[in-house]
Amino acid sequence: MTFFLGVDGGGTKTEFVCIDASGTVVARALTGTTYHLQVGVDVAVARIGEGVAAICHQLGTTSAELAYAFFGLPAYGEDAVIDPLLHAACSGVLGHDRYVCDNDMVCGWAGSLGCADGINLVAGTGSIGYGERQGLKARAGGWGEMFSDEGSAYWIAIQGLNAFSRMSDGRLSRGALHGAFIDALGLVDDLDICARVMGKAGMTRDGIAGLAPLVSQAAELGDAIAADILDRAGAELAAIAQALRRQLRFAEEEVVLLSWSGGVLTNQEAVQAALGRHLRDYGLYEIVAPRHAPGMGAALYAAMLERSARGT
Repeated sequence: MTFFLGVDGGGTKTEFVCIDASGTVVARALTGTTYHLQVGVDVAVARIGEGVAAICHQLGTTSAELAYAFFGLPAYGEDAVIDPLLHAACSGVLGHDRYVCDNDMVCGWAGSLGCADGINLVAGTGSIGYGERQGLKARAGGWGEMFSDEGSAYWIAIQGLNAFSRMSDGRLSRGALHGAFIDALGLVDDLDICARVMGKAGMTRDGIAGLAPLVSQAAELGDAIAADILDRAGAELAAIAQALRRQLRFAEEEVVLLSWSGGVLTNQEAVQAALGRHLRDYGLYEIVAPRHAPGMGAALYAAMLERSARGT
């Protein structure tokens, strides 16, 4: 049989999906994050190997029998020193060169739009936008959590933490957001949050992102500051979409297909609604629900790459 392997690396987990020539899923596996900036290259590579081995075990075959593979890896394409190491590691794991490595943003687009022309917004632990149109490819956003990833769970959490600090010292009126952080983190004193987040035993990137639902909860309780954070998240994601629209040279009168992947737009209705409102200010978009999850998208993209390599 012919097998295509897709690997969707995320900030929290990495999913391995294998399909056959008919597009039927024949094997799945999960490992931890392969975000090398968080866990290091060695751990990321080990998890890639673990996932591929799990897929082959389920299929009762070897990696040599995989017709093609696509590895969508976090932060890939952003470091000229690390990228070759990851690329070579994938070759070592597979034992052949029938594969492509790229950023995990491609998985979201390929899954959500089924590899059709349009734009996909990824808003999970981090955020990024990616789109394709008539052979053109473009990305926007996703410069990393330290100064970008707008509209992501990490960004929402950081805005929430900032609002908490200003509520605590009187720069903002205290709302439900203040109490939500105290309760969730078990704070005895407001300043204890510094050690909880940044101390020796502080939070990882995904741990901080896990605080984003507190902002949503506060907004639902009527906290205007929390509601504004969610609205701004939608506005930031809309700006990413519009940047991609320009890069991909969509005409003003064209309706652009737009979909999403990641927990923020999937689970936070307030952010999704804000995205829709702000998109209407920019131009013609048709927001469509994701057709497939990113892991399946990675597998579909692997199959597409194999057909392209054969010239069919």
